[in-house]
Amino acid sequence: MRALRARLPGVPLLYLGDTARVPYGTRSAETVRRYALEAARFLLERPAQMVVAACNTVSAVALDALAEALPVPVVGVVEPGAAAAARATRSGRIGIIATEATVASRAYEEAIHRRLPTARTLARPCPLLVPLAEAGWVDNDVARAALAHYLADLRREEVDTLVLGCTHYPLFKPLLAELLGPGVTLVDSAEATAEVVAGRVDAAAGEGDLTVYLTDLPHTFTQVAGRFLGEPPRHVFQVRYAGG
Repeated sequence: MRALRARLPGVPLLYLGDTARVPYGTRSAETVRRYALEAARFLLERPAQMVVAACNTVSAVALDALAEALPVPVVGVVEPGAAAAARATRSGRIGIIATEATVASRAYEEAIHRRLPTARTLARPCPLLVPLAEAGWVDNDVARAALAHYLADLRREEVDTLVLGCTHYPLFKPLLAELLGPGVTLVDSAEATAEVVAGRVDAAAGEGDLTVYLTDLPHTFTQVAGRFLGEPPRHVFQVRYAGG
């Protein structure tokens, strides 16, 4: 959302966070598809003119279901992220860190190989990074130890490009850059997706509002949202919808 706000400051944005049922990264593909369809239908009632599946897990396992069911354009984060990685790599060795569900789907590997058949990809699930990011532990000894463990195989394989395959992971960019060094390009799928979306919508003049809908309102939300958005959102509503 931070990347979209930066590129489309004049476009009103609606954000739905299914905070009552996260994390999606440990759910079955069938459950993720059901949750994603319920969330998208809620947004269409607002009404939304485009749906961005900003969750990598949803993009990896539910994007086709969303595109088939919805009457508006649907944009995911996997394809833009994979395209950016294929452009960035010099050696063809590309690492991917993501949730367990995203890694199991092989969505990033397949998308990268469609663009760069000779690429050598290595994906690693990183289940501890989401709770660490939400706790604000992105640059301490615990985060350093977790990343050192998750990156060990990727460093041995000498990847020169690393895809951050979860919307929480950009918070670890400074530490990732320190651990991997300047020879590894970090690909933020959110930035790549925002570029795609910006090319498909009219950038209205003025200041676009951000309206946030949540299925649960945890007491830590304002603090967590500030980390991801750069500032706490002004318009926040707790909602319920079919299945939510």
